[in-house]
Amino acid sequence: MDEKEKMILGELYYANNEELIKEREKAKDLCYKYNNLKPSQEKERKEVLKKLLGNTKENFLIEQPFICDYGYNIEIGENFYSNHNLIILDGNKVKFGDNVFIAPNCSFYTAGHPLDVETRNRGLEYAKPIEVGNNVWIGGNVVVLPGVKIGDNVVIGAGSVVTKNIPSNVLAVGNPCKVIREI
Repeated sequence: MDEKEKMILGELYYANNEELIKEREKAKDLCYKYNNLKPSQEKERKEVLKKLLGNTKENFLIEQPFICDYGYNIEIGENFYSNHNLIILDGNKVKFGDNVFIAPNCSFYTAGHPLDVETRNRGLEYAKPIEVGNNVWIGGNVVVLPGVKIGDNVVIGAGSVVTKNIPSNVLAVGNPCKVIREI
């Protein structure tokens, strides 16, 4: 099993092997191209994102700047909007449903590092998928950590750090993010 296969399976893998470095460089080059297009170049911007991302629908907008690791692990649904400074570390799948709105300065991290210092210092890491349901609004400066699933019809309050799954139809806020009430 190669390092990319291990990465996708959520197992410990060595991220600095040649294949993964090349794939990250390709994605970073496309992010650079995207981030340096004029905001008025809507058609060109959409074309770059369609090359970069694994799957998109027709109606979406990601404000610049946008940064990701691989791109091909990211799926966005219809009517997706992200404000400025979206960061997605997509060593594993990151899937957004329809009608997802993301405020500025949000981050989605599939990547994690072992707690054991010897394993971590050998350059091993893991990546767990993230899934965001339909009709979700994520407030500014939110961080979503590896392996988290956010249900449908959810609002995540600004500044939250989402460390565990969030069920559907709730308002959740805080560090760590907790359900406050049903919606």
